[in-house]
Amino acid sequence: MKRGCPYGTHRVLEPRGVLPQPALKIDNNMEIYDNEILIDVQTLNIDSASFTQIKEQANGNIEEIKKIMKGIVEERGKHQNPVTGSGGMLIGTVEKIGLALEGKTDLKIGDKIATLVSLSLTPLRIDEFLEVRKDVDQVDIKGKAILFESGIYSVLPDDLPENLALSVLDVAGAPAQTAKLVKPGDTVVVIGGTGKSGMLCLYEAKKRAGVTGKVICVGSRNETIRRVKGANLADYYIKANATNAVELLEKVSKITNGEMADIVINTVNIPNTEMASILITKDKGIVYFFSMATNFTKAALGAEGVGKDITMIIGNGYTKDHAAISLELMRESETLRDIFEELYA
Repeated sequence: MKRGCPYGTHRVLEPRGVLPQPALKIDNNMEIYDNEILIDVQTLNIDSASFTQIKEQANGNIEEIKKIMKGIVEERGKHQNPVTGSGGMLIGTVEKIGLALEGKTDLKIGDKIATLVSLSLTPLRIDEFLEVRKDVDQVDIKGKAILFESGIYSVLPDDLPENLALSVLDVAGAPAQTAKLVKPGDTVVVIGGTGKSGMLCLYEAKKRAGVTGKVICVGSRNETIRRVKGANLADYYIKANATNAVELLEKVSKITNGEMADIVINTVNIPNTEMASILITKDKGIVYFFSMATNFTKAALGAEGVGKDITMIIGNGYTKDHAAISLELMRESETLRDIFEELYA
């Protein structure tokens, strides 16, 4: 076997000299280098922003969704949506481990794992579609994938259903980052709080802000707001269109008596919510843009345009121990687990 770059640059075909994530095309030949891991893929969990865009492009037609996904992989060698730039993650079984990784990894052949790196940089081959679960952004396939030496992963736990673990691990960075950001007494707004990552962030924010804090959930549909309210994941609930910045500003201002939020966490899967996030953040506050639909040019120039001195954080999908932190929420909260099992498992 040949030795590859730990970061996978040996797989980049176009343009040369860049890392696999920003590359336009990578080599998805499944003959592994000696520092790679071959995975027999079971399920793809497509990034929410990406899958929403694909569903819209396909008009909800499952066969068209398959065609679009297949075309992306054939063109790029990976599942990186050319519109959103994002990917997702996968679960599968370890099929082969490169010789150079002996003693460097705790994995063994046959282990069931979830990759914690994006599909937008993962060499992938789709041989057959088995099932498209378009309501939960998951697609079962027959196929193969490559994990680079630098790639992170989580062995799937025995006490949680596989699809439940996958749905949580897909957004593990969001609640783990929330745990780092929120302090006792903070006012926190989660935009998209009724979604998968949003609910996890609400739970973590409420725990960290404590009885002196204030956690506000923003959703767009009565049905999903009722679900979150029934689980008592927030202190206040707002129904609003997050693309309407002024509407949301007025509603948050009313709840906070004009003080606005210390921390705003944006988890929505649609574009043009940057200004709403910025306007409802108090000066010296923090906006955490976990959403892959975020346009960071709009965010930076928008904040400047309204004179907001705030800290804006890009939603890094990785933070130390994020997988363990997020899976633990499923064990810690029976109510939250019930919701996730109903929706995603």
